[in-house]
Amino acid sequence: MTSVALAVTDGMLHFELSVAHEVFGSAPDVVTVPWYELTVCGPGTVPFGPFRLEPDHGLDRLRDAHTVIVPGWADVDAAPPAALVDAVRAAHEAGARVVSLCTGAFVLAAAGLLDGRRATTHWAHTGVLAARHSAVEVDPDVLYVDEGTVLTSAGKAAALDLCLHLVRLDHGSSVANTVARRLVVPPHRSGGQAQFVTAPVPAQDDHPLTALFPWALERLDRPLTVEDLARRAGMSSRHLTRHFRAATGTTPLRWLLTQRVRRAQELLERTDDGVDAIATATGMGTATTLRRHFHRTLGVPPDSYRRTFRTRAAALPGTV
Repeated sequence: MTSVALAVTDGMLHFELSVAHEVFGSAPDVVTVPWYELTVCGPGTVPFGPFRLEPDHGLDRLRDAHTVIVPGWADVDAAPPAALVDAVRAAHEAGARVVSLCTGAFVLAAAGLLDGRRATTHWAHTGVLAARHSAVEVDPDVLYVDEGTVLTSAGKAAALDLCLHLVRLDHGSSVANTVARRLVVPPHRSGGQAQFVTAPVPAQDDHPLTALFPWALERLDRPLTVEDLARRAGMSSRHLTRHFRAATGTTPLRWLLTQRVRRAQELLERTDDGVDAIATATGMGTATTLRRHFHRTLGVPPDSYRRTFRTRAAALPGTV
């Protein structure tokens, strides 16, 4: 069982804390794999706006956890408590995977864990983080950054994206999808923060891409082109690419590739199909192409991914 510790202290934001507690605190009923052992660590009673929190342990227990999560930090102009910074640094030195949600990145930066690494935080504060910590490569356009033992998320809802990413790393896509389904959220959102700053996706049903996404997802086994997508959407390829980038933060072909890899993950977990068959089913054509894109995207070859996650997916009801 993997232990997760939430690092809390006065000045933390309760939304991000609640997100992490909801994801790691208990597994959905249909998930039978060993779930996380969650603890809350802090220096005594912690005020959270109108709430008060009683931690399970002191901050010194962070170093015993496999994963340490630092929720959002309310006042980015104030230095985080030295005790929190020291405890987070000690946990990482002891081998913990350290994760910040939203402005929790300022705590990780103060601990020196982001030096020489790529990181992100809420778009409204990326400039402050970059100016204050010049050794950090701040990326303002992504929902989260995975640097191995150090992970950071953008603001608010992106905290949930990163938490689901951690579940996906630990238990595979099928389990992460089940958790997302319980929370009534997408298991994976493409694109970055830019789509939420000045050009959010229009909510009206007649938006040009509203019907295009499900249409494309039903045809991942086909060699779709930008021209195919543009024709379906009733616009030029140039206009499609502009709408696509505004809606997803990426290009049509990059979005398609991401969806093909996600579909391949599910098939590797839930079926006995060979890599050649999965390459055909996901529109990648050949096993060589699938292996190249899969390894480039996820860092492991398809066969290794299947060995890691197939038995976990088989424990879920409704799997093949």
